[in-house]
Amino acid sequence: MSKETRYVTTPIYYVNDRPHIGHVYTTTLCDVYARSMRWLGHDVFFLTGTDEHGVKVEQSAIERGVSPQELADKNSAEFRSIMGIFELTNDEFIRTTDPEHTKQVQAFVSTLLERGDIYLGTFEGWYDEGQEEYHTETSARDLEYKSPISGKPLVRSSEKNYYFKLSAYQERIETLFAEQPNLVRPESRFNEVLGRLREGLQDVPISRTNFSWGIPMPSDEEHVIYVWIDALFNYITALGLGDSESTLCKDREKYWPAAYHVIGKEILWFHAVIWPAVLMALELPLPNCIFAHSFWISEGKKMSKSMGNFIDLEMIDSYLETYGMDAWRYYIVTQGPLGASDADFVAEKFQDLYNAHLVNTVGNCTSRVTAMIGKYFNGAVQPETKDGARIVFGGFDWPEKCKATIYSWTSSMESFSLSQAIESVMVLIREVDVFINETAPFKLAKDESKTPELGAILYQCLETLRIASILLDPVIPIKMNEFRTAICAETTNHTFEKETAWGGLEAGIKIEKVALFPRVTT
Repeated sequence: MSKETRYVTTPIYYVNDRPHIGHVYTTTLCDVYARSMRWLGHDVFFLTGTDEHGVKVEQSAIERGVSPQELADKNSAEFRSIMGIFELTNDEFIRTTDPEHTKQVQAFVSTLLERGDIYLGTFEGWYDEGQEEYHTETSARDLEYKSPISGKPLVRSSEKNYYFKLSAYQERIETLFAEQPNLVRPESRFNEVLGRLREGLQDVPISRTNFSWGIPMPSDEEHVIYVWIDALFNYITALGLGDSESTLCKDREKYWPAAYHVIGKEILWFHAVIWPAVLMALELPLPNCIFAHSFWISEGKKMSKSMGNFIDLEMIDSYLETYGMDAWRYYIVTQGPLGASDADFVAEKFQDLYNAHLVNTVGNCTSRVTAMIGKYFNGAVQPETKDGARIVFGGFDWPEKCKATIYSWTSSMESFSLSQAIESVMVLIREVDVFINETAPFKLAKDESKTPELGAILYQCLETLRIASILLDPVIPIKMNEFRTAICAETTNHTFEKETAWGGLEAGIKIEKVALFPRVTT
């Protein structure tokens, strides 16, 4: 497999909020994708970080009696802690207060000014203070003059601002959506953007004058660059694209365009329309896909601190203590709102899934196979051959089954169908259980003449589980590494093809019995 670049990004998280399940979810999705692509041998760059400018940060800082920078430093550190707590493998954590980011944003805006894509005008319309987003009269009316996120009333506003000529890109954006039906996923989000696009694009303000905490407009420091434009640029400033002569750019420009911008659905319009138009204006390539997931709800209701169903870091920590990190990752990745619908986080469902998938499937199968090798062969892995030929059992061509699963897993991971990729491996593990039940090694063990067949059955089971462990590693890395260590199958620097090739287990090695996932009852 040829080595290619894979650039995946989270949105950068606004520091005026504390980390919660939504932030952890999005970042974990990207982490699973990044780990998978590294397994496949690709050159991966995984970016996350914090969005630290804007009026809300400035106001919060004033209320707390600290400077905006102090507040940003404190809250950004809390978001950065997520990366360590959850052992996430991001390659960079960007902050919009970084001097390098500031310099590049001003360079990009200067280019847009020079090309006439930005002009000074007056805005009159409706403003969502919570989202810091402007709305036209048509858009505001459709929203019943309320924020679609907070439900708070929109505010009538009149302000002189710099504008980006979004309207000039109507035709090009329409063509883009016509030619790239997978630009926005899932399909429902694509259709959502397409519907709004048909209403016609309006020029959008990119500066404000009612606060000072932000990046000044080049040559007009009375104006501060609008926080959302500032934030969008992070995807390319992290790569140094605003300073082509820099070492940063020379090292990282190869990663652009992004394979996936993974975001929440509430910020879809900025990413699916405004961001491509800005990139068009700068004559830069467009991202391959914007994947906008839905929201988490809790116990059937919208999350609320007052209702006691808000899943923050403290609540998440209680799950980690009870079930472990891998169980948390498995649940949110396979049960989360990656598609069009919101996902309900239910404590009982978490326990049921943990016991059914991790205890009864992965845990039971690995324990069952390693225990039988210990019992019947004193822990020594037996060959799957007799007189130099592989022993094959009817209906179970394990090399081919594994090859088909690897293909399915690879194509699903590449297309960001994470739960589908994981389920393909779970199906393979369930087939191992079926194989054990049908071949009945515990019966063969009673007949000494069947020892080669018994050894071959257990070899094929263990080898299939070894390959499955590599495919499950991106989502449950701790336990899969524990398993491979127990069976003396630690991965090396070999290629993915070699690591997952049939026959990686050596006959004669001594293994240990494993018990990966203890049953949880509450």
